[in-house]
Amino acid sequence: MKISVHKYFQGFSSAAPLVVFRMVLGTMLFLSTVRFWANGWIADLYIAPKIFFPFYGFEFIVPLGNYTYFLFAMLAFSAVLVAIGLYYRMAMVSLFLSFTYIELIDKSTYLNHYYFISLICFLMIFLPAQVAFSVDAFRNKKIAASFIPTWTIDVIKLMVCILYFFAGLAKINPDWLLHALPLKIWLPARNDMPIIGGLFNYKATAYVFSWVGCVYDLAIPFLLWYTRTRLWAYLAVIVFHVLTAMLFPIGMFPYIMMVTALIFFSASFHEKIIALMYRILQVKGDIANPPKTYQYRPVVGKLIQAGLLAFFVWQLLMPLRYLAYPGQLFWTEQGYRFSWRVMLMEKAGYAEFTIIDNAGRKMVVNNAVFLTPLQEKMMTTQPDMLLQFAHFLRDYYHKNGFTNPKVYVDSYVSLNGMMGRPLVLPTVDLAKEDESFLHKNWLLLYEK
Repeated sequence: MKISVHKYFQGFSSAAPLVVFRMVLGTMLFLSTVRFWANGWIADLYIAPKIFFPFYGFEFIVPLGNYTYFLFAMLAFSAVLVAIGLYYRMAMVSLFLSFTYIELIDKSTYLNHYYFISLICFLMIFLPAQVAFSVDAFRNKKIAASFIPTWTIDVIKLMVCILYFFAGLAKINPDWLLHALPLKIWLPARNDMPIIGGLFNYKATAYVFSWVGCVYDLAIPFLLWYTRTRLWAYLAVIVFHVLTAMLFPIGMFPYIMMVTALIFFSASFHEKIIALMYRILQVKGDIANPPKTYQYRPVVGKLIQAGLLAFFVWQLLMPLRYLAYPGQLFWTEQGYRFSWRVMLMEKAGYAEFTIIDNAGRKMVVNNAVFLTPLQEKMMTTQPDMLLQFAHFLRDYYHKNGFTNPKVYVDSYVSLNGMMGRPLVLPTVDLAKEDESFLHKNWLLLYEK
C-alpha cells in the first residue's frame, strides 16, 4: 500500500485537463461577474442594505459601500488574468480573496456553489495550471511544460466528488425519499412548462425526481471517474443540470457543474481542445507542445501535499458536524451551511421582535425598516441570523434612548409544508445570548 501511494504521487499526466479547467474557470467567473453587475445585484445586495449578517468568526469582513464596485472589478480582472494565464499565481490569489470576501459579507446570500467556487479557487492557487496555453508560459519558457503531477488534476476531481457524494447522502432522509418533499411542493408550481409541465401535477413525478436525484448524486462521481461509463455519465450531468436550471432559479450552479465535470475526461480530449485553440491562434512548434515535465521542488511538493491532506480531511468532517447538535437539522440549521445540502427543504417563517427596557417602554419592531426582503426572508428561519438581528436591535435601541433593552421574538416557522411552529422560546431575552458553535438552547425542538 505504501509503495502504491508513493508510486501514485510520483506519477505524471498531461497538463491539458488542468489548463482547460483554468481557462473555463476564469471565463465563467468573468461572465458571472458581468452578469451580476449588469443586473444591478451589486447595489441591491451589497450597498443598499442598512445592515449585514456576517458569518461567525468573520465579523472583520465588512461591507465596503460604493467601493464594492472596485471589489467586483478586481474580481473580474483577476478572472481574465486567470483565463489567459497572465501572472497566474497572483491572479489566482486575488480571485480567491475577492470572491470569498464578497461571499462572506452577508450570509443572506449564501449559496452552496459560492462556497464550492471559493474552495476550487483556493486549490487552484497551489496547482500548476499555467504551464501551458498561458501568457506566463509564452513569456517564461522555464515554466512551460506538457506534463504535471497526476495528483494536481485529481484534487479537483476529488472536490467535485465530495460535493456530489454529500449532496446525495443528505437526500437519504424521510422527507426526501418517503414523502418527496419539498419537490411535491415545488414541481406543481412549474406545471406551465411546455411538454412536460403536465407531469408535475402527479405526486408520482415528485417521487421519481426525488429518488433519481438521490441516486444521481451518489453515483455520478464514480461513473464520471470510470472510463467506460464516463460519456454516459456526462450526458446524465447535462440532462440533470439543464432540467434543474429550467425548473429552479439557482443561478450559475447547473452550468458550473456541467463545465467542471469535463475535467474527468481523458487528457486526449483536452489536448484536442488546446490544439484547436492553437490552430485558431496559428501557434506552432514547441510553444504549442513544450517537451518538458513540471515538477515541484521536493520540499514545496511535500508541504502542498500535507496541506491538501488536511484540507480534504476538513472537507470530509465539515458536512458531518451537524451530528454534534440535538434536534432536526432542517429545523435548527445548526451545521447546515457548508455541507452540500442543496435544495432539500421548503422553509418559510415569521418573526416579530419586541423591545422592552427598564423603564417599561415597549416597541414592536417593523423588520422591513432595517432589512431588505431577502434578508428578512432568510433571517426568519435561521436561528443565528435571528440572534444577530436581535443584537442589532439591542444596540440600535440602546443608542436611541432605551435603557438596557431586552429583545424577545415570536418566531413561527413552517418546514416542508407543515403547519408553522414556534422556533424560539418567546421568554428568552436574545439580547443576553451569545453566538458560539455550541447548541442554541433557546431553540424549541420537536419530535418528528
